[in-house]
Amino acid sequence: MIRLFWRDITLAFRSGGGFGLGLGFFLILVTLVPFGVGPDSAQLQIIAPGILWVGALLACLLSLDRMFALDYEDGSLDLLLTAPIPLEGVVAVKALAHWITTGLPLVIAAPALGFLLHLDMAAYKWLIITLLVGTPALSFIGAFGAALTVSLKRGGLLMSLLVLPLYIPTLIFGAEVVRRGAEGFLVGTPLALQAGITAGAIALLPFAAAAALRVAAR
Repeated sequence: MIRLFWRDITLAFRSGGGFGLGLGFFLILVTLVPFGVGPDSAQLQIIAPGILWVGALLACLLSLDRMFALDYEDGSLDLLLTAPIPLEGVVAVKALAHWITTGLPLVIAAPALGFLLHLDMAAYKWLIITLLVGTPALSFIGAFGAALTVSLKRGGLLMSLLVLPLYIPTLIFGAEVVRRGAEGFLVGTPLALQAGITAGAIALLPFAAAAALRVAAR
């Protein structure tokens, strides 16, 4: 498991398909928003939580199709299916590697990009917390979508259509926590709901993704 984890980390950094692509997309999106909506700082401050969360969501989505596709194409997936390790653990390790190479860099970069959108100072803490809590759910949900479409040629679009509706609750609660934190309101309820989604995704979706991979390998 540890070797598989470091293998995925190494491949992501060498190919640039995870770390560089997601972070670059996040930067470009946040940079372009002021050109589209105007330089009014008050307006940017209002939409900043939603824009930052949408950018993080789409950046995580970009590299999902690579999670199992390369292993499926070179035959490594067949070896993993027959290896004396639980396939559910393989899925969890790959999702964790995806989060470290894609989600974690977004968490680190988000405060600097929030400055470009004039994000309220009181919201920075909640932005980091919600991204730390919510982005793992994006990787685990994405692992399920990637497993469903791994045997399909050019299944990236179908995977996006399957995964995006499942991302919406995490997006809503994450942006709501940041908005409430900026306005000084209580954030306990939406933050707890977001954490519940993440916990449920981590606990259940590796089993669903493993079942989908077994079907795809037949």
